[in-house]
Amino acid sequence: MGFCEISEGKVTLRIKAQPAASRTAFCGLYGDDAIKIAIAAPPVEGAANKELVAFLAKSFKLSKSEITFKSGEQSKIKTVKFPLNEKFKEWMDSDGNRTSI
Repeated sequence: MGFCEISEGKVTLRIKAQPAASRTAFCGLYGDDAIKIAIAAPPVEGAANKELVAFLAKSFKLSKSEITFKSGEQSKIKTVKFPLNEKFKEWMDSDGNRTSI
């Protein structure tokens, strides 16, 4: 799969989450099968997951409700799914090292 799979108008993104970071940001690829995202929220009571969803929503111009967890809500390796849109396509096309939006 790599870190991203696009099928039937949906994006499935595999993420290595790094909670309790100084700021929320894309950090680059994590091996060949995940993208690392630093999250400025602690991994308690879903705070890091909420921050991750908010970050992805803002980064890809989505509503938070469009982003769903397929797996990994209690793990550092997470898989999320959301609708494919132009902002995500631009990010995939222009950002070779996947470190920014």
